[in-house]
Amino acid sequence: MPRRNTASSIASPATPLLTSAPWPSTFSDGLPLPKLIVFDLDYTLWPFWVDTHVTEPLKAQEGGMKVKDRYGEAFGFYQDVAGILDAVRQKNMKLAAASRTHTPNLGREMLKLLKVTRHAPSPSSTSSSSTSTSAANSSTTSKTATTDRALDLFDYLEIYPGSKTTHFEKIHEKSGIDYEDMLFFDDESRNRNVEALGVVMWLVPDGVTRDEIDKGVESWRKRNRKVKSMNGMV
Repeated sequence: MPRRNTASSIASPATPLLTSAPWPSTFSDGLPLPKLIVFDLDYTLWPFWVDTHVTEPLKAQEGGMKVKDRYGEAFGFYQDVAGILDAVRQKNMKLAAASRTHTPNLGREMLKLLKVTRHAPSPSSTSSSSTSTSAANSSTTSKTATTDRALDLFDYLEIYPGSKTTHFEKIHEKSGIDYEDMLFFDDESRNRNVEALGVVMWLVPDGVTRDEIDKGVESWRKRNRKVKSMNGMV
Protein backbone atom coordinates (compact mmCIF):
# COMPACT_ATOMS: atom_id res chain seq x y z
CA MET A 1 0.00 0.00 0.00
CA PRO A 2 1.39 3.47 -0.83
CA ARG A 3 2.29 5.54 2.18
CA ARG A 4 1.04 9.06 2.60
CA ASN A 5 3.24 12.11 2.92
CA THR A 6 3.02 12.74 6.64
CA ALA A 7 5.58 15.47 7.07
CA SER A 8 3.00 18.14 7.90
CA SER A 9 0.90 16.01 10.23
CA ILE A 10 3.84 14.67 12.21
CA ALA A 11 5.44 18.08 12.56
CA SER A 12 2.23 19.67 13.85
CA PRO A 13 1.80 20.04 17.64
CA ALA A 14 0.33 17.07 19.48
CA THR A 15 -3.05 17.34 21.15
CA PRO A 16 -2.93 19.32 24.38
CA LEU A 17 -4.35 17.72 27.52
CA LEU A 18 -7.41 19.94 27.68
CA THR A 19 -9.23 20.27 30.99
CA SER A 20 -12.57 20.37 29.14
CA ALA A 21 -13.92 19.55 25.73
CA PRO A 22 -17.39 19.69 24.19
CA TRP A 23 -19.13 16.41 23.50
CA PRO A 24 -20.33 15.28 20.08
CA SER A 25 -23.89 16.62 19.87
CA THR A 26 -25.38 13.15 19.35
CA PHE A 27 -24.18 12.16 22.82
CA SER A 28 -26.75 14.45 24.45
CA ASP A 29 -29.74 14.59 22.08
CA GLY A 30 -31.72 11.87 23.88
CA LEU A 31 -31.62 9.36 21.02
CA PRO A 32 -30.07 5.87 21.25
CA LEU A 33 -26.33 5.34 21.06
CA PRO A 34 -24.29 2.26 20.14
CA LYS A 35 -23.27 -0.04 22.98
CA LEU A 36 -19.74 -0.25 21.60
CA ILE A 37 -17.62 2.17 19.59
CA VAL A 38 -14.59 0.75 17.79
CA PHE A 39 -11.70 2.77 16.38
CA ASP A 40 -8.94 1.91 13.98
CA LEU A 41 -5.63 3.49 15.07
CA ASP A 42 -3.51 4.74 12.16
CA TYR A 43 -4.96 7.80 10.40
CA THR A 44 -8.07 7.39 12.52
CA LEU A 45 -7.00 8.25 16.08
CA TRP A 46 -3.58 9.59 15.12
CA PRO A 47 -2.06 11.03 11.89
CA PHE A 48 0.61 8.44 11.13
CA TRP A 49 1.30 4.74 10.57
CA VAL A 50 2.81 3.47 13.78
CA ASP A 51 4.59 0.61 11.97
CA THR A 52 6.40 2.82 9.43
CA HIS A 53 6.75 6.31 10.92
CA VAL A 54 7.65 5.56 14.55
CA THR A 55 10.97 4.13 15.79
CA GLU A 56 11.50 2.73 19.27
CA PRO A 57 12.24 3.54 22.00
CA LEU A 58 9.38 5.90 22.82
CA LYS A 59 9.22 8.48 25.57
CA ALA A 60 6.28 10.50 26.82
CA GLN A 61 6.76 14.26 26.71
CA GLU A 62 4.91 17.10 28.43
CA GLY A 63 2.95 14.81 30.70
CA GLY A 64 1.72 12.57 27.91
CA MET A 65 0.59 15.33 25.59
CA LYS A 66 2.88 13.82 22.97
CA VAL A 67 5.33 10.97 22.49
CA LYS A 68 8.79 11.25 20.97
CA ASP A 69 10.59 8.41 19.24
CA ARG A 70 14.29 7.56 18.86
CA TYR A 71 14.82 10.38 16.36
CA GLY A 72 12.98 13.04 18.34
CA GLU A 73 9.88 13.04 16.12
CA ALA A 74 6.75 14.02 18.06
CA PHE A 75 3.52 12.05 17.75
CA GLY A 76 0.06 12.44 19.23
CA PHE A 77 -3.67 12.08 18.72
CA TYR A 78 -5.75 14.12 16.31
CA GLN A 79 -7.04 17.26 18.03
CA ASP A 80 -10.50 16.04 19.09
CA VAL A 81 -9.61 12.46 19.98
CA ALA A 82 -8.80 12.75 23.69
CA GLY A 83 -12.07 14.54 24.41
CA ILE A 84 -14.01 12.00 22.34
CA LEU A 85 -12.52 9.04 24.19
CA ASP A 86 -13.43 10.64 27.50
CA ALA A 87 -16.97 11.40 26.31
CA VAL A 88 -17.49 7.79 25.17
CA ARG A 89 -16.60 6.56 28.64
CA GLN A 90 -18.73 9.21 30.35
CA LYS A 91 -21.70 7.89 28.37
CA ASN A 92 -20.87 4.36 29.55
CA MET A 93 -20.37 3.01 26.06
CA LYS A 94 -17.76 0.30 25.62
CA LEU A 95 -14.62 1.17 23.69
CA ALA A 96 -12.46 -1.01 21.43
CA ALA A 97 -9.53 -0.68 19.04
CA ALA A 98 -9.23 -2.75 15.87
CA SER A 99 -5.95 -2.28 14.01
CA ARG A 100 -4.08 -4.39 11.46
CA THR A 101 -0.70 -2.80 12.23
CA HIS A 102 2.37 -4.98 11.81
CA THR A 103 3.82 -3.65 15.08
CA PRO A 104 1.16 -4.44 17.70
CA ASN A 105 3.49 -3.83 20.63
CA LEU A 106 4.38 -0.38 19.32
CA GLY A 107 0.71 0.49 18.91
CA ARG A 108 0.00 -0.56 22.49
CA GLU A 109 3.02 1.35 23.75
CA MET A 110 1.78 4.51 22.06
CA LEU A 111 -1.59 4.08 23.79
CA LYS A 112 0.19 3.54 27.11
CA LEU A 113 2.23 6.72 26.84
CA LEU A 114 -0.42 9.10 25.48
CA LYS A 115 -2.65 10.50 28.21
CA VAL A 116 -6.31 11.49 28.29
CA THR A 117 -7.95 13.83 30.78
CA ARG A 118 -10.87 11.95 32.33
CA HIS A 119 -13.98 13.53 33.86
CA ALA A 120 -16.26 11.72 36.29
CA PRO A 121 -19.63 10.83 34.69
CA SER A 122 -22.51 12.94 35.90
CA PRO A 123 -25.46 11.05 37.44
CA SER A 124 -27.49 11.79 34.32
CA SER A 125 -24.98 10.02 32.05
CA THR A 126 -25.36 6.56 33.55
CA SER A 127 -27.48 5.60 30.56
CA SER A 128 -26.29 6.01 26.98
CA SER A 129 -29.76 7.29 26.01
CA SER A 130 -29.92 9.99 28.73
CA THR A 131 -31.96 13.04 27.77
CA SER A 132 -30.69 15.38 30.44
CA THR A 133 -29.13 18.58 29.18
CA SER A 134 -26.82 18.64 32.16
CA ALA A 135 -25.09 15.56 30.76
CA ALA A 136 -24.29 17.52 27.64
CA ASN A 137 -22.25 19.93 29.67
CA SER A 138 -20.63 17.49 32.09
CA SER A 139 -17.41 17.43 30.09
CA THR A 140 -17.03 21.19 30.41
CA THR A 141 -18.25 21.68 33.99
CA SER A 142 -16.94 18.62 35.82
CA LYS A 143 -14.81 19.50 38.82
CA THR A 144 -13.39 15.99 39.09
CA ALA A 145 -10.74 15.21 36.51
CA THR A 146 -7.86 12.76 36.33
CA THR A 147 -5.23 12.02 33.72
CA ASP A 148 -5.12 8.38 32.61
CA ARG A 149 -3.30 6.34 30.01
CA ALA A 150 -5.28 6.20 26.78
CA LEU A 151 -4.82 2.43 26.85
CA ASP A 152 -6.83 2.18 30.06
CA LEU A 153 -9.95 3.63 28.43
CA PHE A 154 -10.27 0.67 26.05
CA ASP A 155 -12.26 -2.42 27.01
CA TYR A 156 -11.08 -4.51 24.04
CA LEU A 157 -7.89 -4.36 21.99
CA GLU A 158 -7.53 -6.31 18.75
CA ILE A 159 -4.22 -5.03 17.38
CA TYR A 160 -2.48 -7.39 14.95
CA PRO A 161 -2.20 -8.00 11.18
CA GLY A 162 -5.14 -9.61 9.42
CA SER A 163 -8.71 -8.97 8.43
CA LYS A 164 -10.86 -6.50 10.34
CA THR A 165 -13.58 -9.15 10.17
CA THR A 166 -11.42 -11.31 12.43
CA HIS A 167 -10.94 -8.38 14.79
CA PHE A 168 -14.69 -7.92 15.09
CA GLU A 169 -15.40 -11.59 15.55
CA LYS A 170 -13.00 -11.53 18.52
CA ILE A 171 -14.57 -8.37 19.93
CA HIS A 172 -18.03 -9.92 19.62
CA GLU A 173 -16.84 -13.12 21.30
CA LYS A 174 -15.25 -11.26 24.21
CA SER A 175 -17.94 -8.64 24.73
CA GLY A 176 -21.13 -10.52 23.93
CA ILE A 177 -22.37 -7.37 22.20
CA ASP A 178 -24.38 -7.83 19.00
CA TYR A 179 -22.72 -6.59 15.82
CA GLU A 180 -25.73 -4.32 15.20
CA ASP A 181 -24.87 -2.46 18.42
CA MET A 182 -21.34 -1.65 17.23
CA LEU A 183 -20.16 1.47 15.39
CA PHE A 184 -16.75 1.41 13.70
CA PHE A 185 -14.59 4.35 12.56
CA ASP A 186 -11.82 3.68 10.03
CA ASP A 187 -9.94 5.60 7.35
CA GLU A 188 -9.88 2.80 4.74
CA SER A 189 -12.95 1.94 2.68
CA ARG A 190 -11.78 -1.65 2.17
CA ASN A 191 -12.66 -2.31 5.80
CA ARG A 192 -16.35 -1.93 5.05
CA ASN A 193 -16.27 -5.71 4.77
CA VAL A 194 -17.15 -5.77 8.47
CA GLU A 195 -20.63 -4.54 7.55
CA ALA A 196 -21.37 -8.06 6.33
CA LEU A 197 -21.41 -8.98 10.01
CA GLY A 198 -23.95 -6.27 10.82
CA VAL A 199 -21.48 -3.63 12.05
CA VAL A 200 -21.99 -0.05 10.88
CA MET A 201 -18.77 1.54 9.63
CA TRP A 202 -18.20 5.27 9.14
CA LEU A 203 -15.31 6.32 6.90
CA VAL A 204 -13.04 9.06 8.31
CA PRO A 205 -10.52 9.90 5.55
CA ASP A 206 -9.01 12.74 7.61
CA GLY A 207 -9.21 11.25 11.09
CA VAL A 208 -11.75 11.31 13.89
CA THR A 209 -13.39 14.60 14.85
CA ARG A 210 -16.50 15.42 16.87
CA ASP A 211 -18.31 16.11 13.60
CA GLU A 212 -17.34 12.71 12.19
CA ILE A 213 -18.54 11.03 15.39
CA ASP A 214 -21.93 12.70 14.97
CA LYS A 215 -22.14 11.62 11.33
CA GLY A 216 -21.24 8.06 12.30
CA VAL A 217 -23.82 7.92 15.09
CA GLU A 218 -26.49 9.31 12.78
CA SER A 219 -25.59 6.66 10.18
CA TRP A 220 -25.81 3.93 12.84
CA ARG A 221 -29.24 5.18 13.92
CA LYS A 222 -30.56 5.23 10.37
CA ARG A 223 -29.19 1.77 9.60
CA ASN A 224 -30.80 0.37 12.73
CA ARG A 225 -33.98 2.45 12.43
CA LYS A 226 -33.27 4.24 15.68
CA VAL A 227 -34.39 7.64 14.47
CA LYS A 228 -37.09 10.02 15.65
CA SER A 229 -40.29 10.34 13.65
CA MET A 230 -43.23 12.68 14.24
CA ASN A 231 -44.65 10.12 16.67
CA GLY A 232 -41.43 9.21 18.42
CA MET A 233 -38.82 6.52 17.80
CA VAL A 234 -39.07 4.15 14.80
